[in-house]
Amino acid sequence: MKILITNIKELVQTENGERRKKVSGTDMADVSSIKDAFLLIEDGLISDFGKMDDISDDQQKKAVELDATGRFVFPSFCDSHTHLVFPKTREIEYVDKIKGLSYEEIAKRGGGILNSAQSTRDISEDQLFEDALKRSEEIIEMGTGAVEIKSGYGLDTEQELKLLRAAKRLKQESPLTIKSTFLGAHAIPPKFKKDQSKFVDIIVNEMLPAVAEENLADFVDVFCDRGFFTVESTERILEEAKKYNLPPKIHANELDYSGGIQAGVKYNALSVDHLEYTGEKEIEALKNSDTMPTVLPGAAFFLNLKYAPAREMIDAGLPVAMASDFNPGSSPSGNMQLILSMASILYKLTPQEAINAVTLNSAYAMGVESDLGSIAKGKKANLFITKEIPTMEFMPYYYGTNKVDKVILNGELI
Repeated sequence: MKILITNIKELVQTENGERRKKVSGTDMADVSSIKDAFLLIEDGLISDFGKMDDISDDQQKKAVELDATGRFVFPSFCDSHTHLVFPKTREIEYVDKIKGLSYEEIAKRGGGILNSAQSTRDISEDQLFEDALKRSEEIIEMGTGAVEIKSGYGLDTEQELKLLRAAKRLKQESPLTIKSTFLGAHAIPPKFKKDQSKFVDIIVNEMLPAVAEENLADFVDVFCDRGFFTVESTERILEEAKKYNLPPKIHANELDYSGGIQAGVKYNALSVDHLEYTGEKEIEALKNSDTMPTVLPGAAFFLNLKYAPAREMIDAGLPVAMASDFNPGSSPSGNMQLILSMASILYKLTPQEAINAVTLNSAYAMGVESDLGSIAKGKKANLFITKEIPTMEFMPYYYGTNKVDKVILNGELI
């Protein structure tokens, strides 16, 4: 299918010539764009783009034309950290939070991740898939074109495989670009609380081989934090994951200075995520690494946690990505337009820095930056056309409404 988008008020996040894998430090403030632009899509890829004055008759032949007068075109959001496949919502715990219970207090009494683990046992793989498919359609409508999905609500081999199989089916059925992550080390079951090493034995000796045998995961993850998995346990899991060529992505430093960031850098993690407790030592560890610091505004906002020092990271020369952490307990929203707004409102990123954080840098954080995250010839045509808006800055400014009018994924109008 050939689609020609014409009269684009502004085409955002364009790249000509050498492509960037990610943007860091002061470069995050730069977002290239073309005003009064066109964009041509052929065979699912971005074929050409430029000024309307440069469009040729040949490019217009046999194309479905979309008139974007007054509208912006953006590359689709890449949401590099979600738990999109989950059994049911946890709004009762939400009420507990309102009444003053902390995330850790709820977890200690069997809530939180342990609650979802119990629910996972009571639901079929078919139902997990159907529910996740509905959520995927919801986030597509708000501009997301790629998503990473973690397991972690099983906490035993059978249930973890069920979650990952549902995610694999979603890969096959959804137009989203999907990466899946094995997060067997999401929480410690009560019977292993006094000796987490025995649960790690199960992860490395049973879960990892089974996940690898069915080719169910692109990455491995560990919740390395206070009250969860120690650095020692984390490194043991990551060492074993090397045998199966599963690159790491780490939940790190959400609740304390856990050493999770340093462990992630040591094992060349693609990303370290959450990062509320990040100081000079952690920033120094991230410098000169290939690990993407990924902030999850939704979780910090919903749990009323301190906010990760994203501004300080960028000022220190680091890249920053932002993702939704869409999950039933600590961030029940996959709305990346809201994350874009939070990046500016809560973390003091300029609109341009925020756009880079939810497109190119978040694409890098899920390993798809060569195909997604920017408008470049040869990249996959995952993009959205806005409703009529005045400026690029309007996207994070005017929060609370869906500003997406049309979505194109894999070169097809959704």
